[in-house]
Amino acid sequence: MQSLPSPSCGRVCAIRQMTKQEHGFPVESTWPEFKLSSMLLSDTVRKFHESIDNEWDFLQRSACQTAAGRALWKHVIHDPVADVLAGEKYLTSLHEKMKKDHLNNAREISGVILAVRTLWFDSKIEAALKSFNGEDTQVVLLGAGMDARAYRLSCLKESKVFEVDFPKLLQMKAALLQLAMSSTNEYEKLAVMAKSLVRVAADIRDDDWLEKLKKSGYLPERNTVWVLEGILYYLSHQQAMQVLNIIAANCNLTHTVLLADFMNKSSTTLSQSNFQFYSDWPDHLLPSLGFSDVKLSQIGDPDAHFGFMHDPFNLFNRLRKLPRSIQTNPDDNKPCCRLYLVSASGSPDQTID
Repeated sequence: MQSLPSPSCGRVCAIRQMTKQEHGFPVESTWPEFKLSSMLLSDTVRKFHESIDNEWDFLQRSACQTAAGRALWKHVIHDPVADVLAGEKYLTSLHEKMKKDHLNNAREISGVILAVRTLWFDSKIEAALKSFNGEDTQVVLLGAGMDARAYRLSCLKESKVFEVDFPKLLQMKAALLQLAMSSTNEYEKLAVMAKSLVRVAADIRDDDWLEKLKKSGYLPERNTVWVLEGILYYLSHQQAMQVLNIIAANCNLTHTVLLADFMNKSSTTLSQSNFQFYSDWPDHLLPSLGFSDVKLSQIGDPDAHFGFMHDPFNLFNRLRKLPRSIQTNPDDNKPCCRLYLVSASGSPDQTID
């Protein structure tokens, strides 16, 4: 496989200039061929992913599902190692869903939420780092999973990146990345693009994750971007609020930016056993915790569109037309399941209205 050039974080801006797209795929394109890399087919990688399937719980395995989405939306997301981190099982499963959606001319192709979410976080990380005007900045990925931003975003070149997650997940991730970097063909140019990368083995549901983060070199007084992508709704209400309060407390010490996605109450009904925490009004919740500047977007909004939402009748555009207070869609009596993409910031000299 030909190596892709290393992109800048500004790649997401270029996506907006692509030719008109339908459902996230160029209208003139045929369905892309699906071919597993030779590394994915190797015995070593297959054994690694077999242990993931047998030993990891749903929350831990969701990291591989996310990586599969990034790998299969590679026409807009540059993540050259996502396929190795995802594994054959999740790649094959999602590809079949996407192919079926495409052939059925579905209004939403499977994985589009993940693609938009990834690009939104990429763009907001870049914007946050620019707001610090070149000052030393830390980027903390809580529940980092199989995230590979430290290897693919050039805007992190002056930032110290911390990845916080379960010990066995981080160990597996490191092993898979090492295999990729030692490859003689497909992944030979893979390298850390961040100024530095530190993996912190900790469960953010426990009380000691912040202390472990500090012991790993995190400095509370230094400007920090906190990234909570696809994690809050797996926590209990108490756990999620504890995490948010800890981050909000940093606003009293230094310039702090929070990037997170929130489900509304209706969304948690999609999977009662897995989704717990929700907030119908995160743009009200976060100021009450200490953030002064909070901006909320829904998929399909101008900064959460990326050229995928041309159809006015797709699910996301229909939801955006309804007041957020409505929990049941009057057109079909189905729950209004919303995903909110939220950026918030605060600093010691802030004024909260």
